[in-house]
Amino acid sequence: MTITGAVSRASLAQARTRLEAVIPSADLAALGADLFAVLHLIDREHGLRRAVSDPARDGADKAQLVQILLEGKVSPAALGLVADVVQLRWSKPSELADAVETLAVTAEAARAEADGQIDDLEDELFRFSRVVEGEVELRSALTGPGLPDDRKLGLVNALLEGKVTPATLTLVTELVLRPRGRSLEGGLAEFGKLVAQRRQRLVALVRTPTDLSARQRSRLAAVLAAAYGHEVHLNIELDPSAIGGLSIEIGDEIIDGTIAGRLDDVRRRLGAG
Repeated sequence: MTITGAVSRASLAQARTRLEAVIPSADLAALGADLFAVLHLIDREHGLRRAVSDPARDGADKAQLVQILLEGKVSPAALGLVADVVQLRWSKPSELADAVETLAVTAEAARAEADGQIDDLEDELFRFSRVVEGEVELRSALTGPGLPDDRKLGLVNALLEGKVTPATLTLVTELVLRPRGRSLEGGLAEFGKLVAQRRQRLVALVRTPTDLSARQRSRLAAVLAAAYGHEVHLNIELDPSAIGGLSIEIGDEIIDGTIAGRLDDVRRRLGAG
């Protein structure tokens, strides 16, 4: 879901601004579901995706096409938002689809935020990604071709329904049934970043051989927030191979203060010599 084109990035920024204008008055559960339904449609119908992203086609014409196709099938809030989005310019058709997915995930994050559950949503997406990574059989069942979609849906519901926030269940289900070319772990990481962006905060993956106390977590988050100028959400991963200290990953930056990291650095220096 990486949008690389400069034109598309500018359009995505406008689309997100329009979403924010809709959120206060929208039924957020319906909005997220409707935006995902639109995503499924434009992913499935390649001709439609090309038609509504064609830069040579008049924007009003594209909006009218969307109105004809979707009126009465999605909420007015979702319909108005999609009609606005298709009038923006996109570098390629797939980036329009990626933008709609971004809006759908953001709507689910806003839903969790409105319910006071956005921290839970972040944590649950992270924890589920680690469960999937560690359970080979579960990962195979959820991502492989062996189970039909209805069985995968039943498995997701058995694992998560009533145990996680509604937004978490929606987003995990979406990734399991429609991965859009990503690994399940990769999709969960992407969605987690979008949830963090909803709060305008960074996500730090902290690897440590022993768990951190609440006081240690609070101090570490405060230090990182001061260093990066943003609130920082900590995802803690226990890693006995780290031996001691912490390894912190924020975006593309890795701060490695573990003994193992320092030993690796020594080995590299010796090898270079």
